[in-house]
Amino acid sequence: MYDVVGKRNWFFAFSALVIIPGVIALFLWGLRLGIDFTGGTLWELDFSNLPKTEGVRQVLVEKGVEVYSIQQTGAKNYLIRSKGIDQAKNKEIRDVLGQKFGEVKEARFETVGPAISKELTENAFKAVGLAMLAIIIYITWAFRQVPKRYSSFRFGVSAIIALIHDVLVVVGIFAILGHFFGAEVDSLFVTAVLTVIGFSVHDTIVVFDRIRENLIKHSELTFPVAVNESILQTLARSLSTSLTVVFVLSALLLFGGESIRWFVTALLIGIISGTYSSIFNAAQVLVVWQNLIERRRNR
Repeated sequence: MYDVVGKRNWFFAFSALVIIPGVIALFLWGLRLGIDFTGGTLWELDFSNLPKTEGVRQVLVEKGVEVYSIQQTGAKNYLIRSKGIDQAKNKEIRDVLGQKFGEVKEARFETVGPAISKELTENAFKAVGLAMLAIIIYITWAFRQVPKRYSSFRFGVSAIIALIHDVLVVVGIFAILGHFFGAEVDSLFVTAVLTVIGFSVHDTIVVFDRIRENLIKHSELTFPVAVNESILQTLARSLSTSLTVVFVLSALLLFGGESIRWFVTALLIGIISGTYSSIFNAAQVLVVWQNLIERRRNR
């Protein structure tokens, strides 16, 4: 039988190698926040003849618009991020661009005010915090039937540690992607993080449930052995479930278009991280914690 639990320090080290660069990037550069959190306008224009970026920027500046960035998103498309633009200014700018560069079509126009962006930021933190609290309460209750020497509360906290691992992986990688590739964090990113939390918990519960069953049915087994057997018994199921999701997300990433690219990227990173943490982190944290408890009892 392969000793997965015995290699736990290697798994923890690998997680650290992934998380630490992201955390450093987070402190150095932070996240590149989208207009959902900063306020402003996101404007995508389709030109019949694509002009140079500076030509478009000049028109916007002449009309009193503070431009954050202009990014080419297709053969004849520009995605413009700027301070808030109202409908009147929108039409005025499009008329000028049409006169200078030919036919211009509006593919997308979104404006978020500063009050709404502040509310979205607060709600995002609340959503993630409440989700984690609910998970601890649920797992503590659901695993209340584990043998008395093994606390169900420790199962809940171990699941949250795995979730924090997944969130740090996604957020840290996005800090790097934002700095080098312009990846923005918006409300879809928060949706992706919450989805990853849900998926990761589902995967963790599958492993934890098998641990509970083995502890009840095979009381003669030591805790590390019970955990190791449970991981091996659920490994194929966990990997099969995750791979089907990864295949779908990979297809979406390739063919889904610009508007959902970073959303799908966040999901893909999170699903892979969640699968890894459920098998190689959450259960291993349980073992480390239980070993500490056993040592204290034996003193």
